[in-house]
Amino acid sequence: MSKQHSKFYTASEAQRKWRIIDAEGQTLGRLATQIANALRGKDKAIFTPNQDCGDFVVVINAGKFKVSGRKDEQKNYYRHSGIPGGFKSETLADLRNRRPTEVIRRAVKGMLPHNRLSNRLITKLKIYSGAEHPHAPQLSK
Repeated sequence: MSKQHSKFYTASEAQRKWRIIDAEGQTLGRLATQIANALRGKDKAIFTPNQDCGDFVVVINAGKFKVSGRKDEQKNYYRHSGIPGGFKSETLADLRNRRPTEVIRRAVKGMLPHNRLSNRLITKLKIYSGAEHPHAPQLSK
């Protein structure tokens, strides 16, 4: 009787590409899912859950995504500075106006695994609020 063995790939065996994603007109949750899958490499044949085998992702037009319903007014983002009275809360519309890249980064971070691997994966995400980005040489490879 023959046994089947699974091949576990290492991060050094991964062929990394640079992907560009335009956020204009896309729904925030679906966009974040697409980005998280590309960062993890889930669409590759060599996907290994405990290895970093995903691609680099460049997101442009970060502030032009859309959300359904009344999420702009109802969805809140919280943070705490660590000192007494340091609790801050702001709506999606406020955060989008102040830092549109942070909304997408938080959505993607929440869809990555909650372990040390996610810290390595999130560094491969580059988000820009406009259509210009400095990663054109990498994309031509």
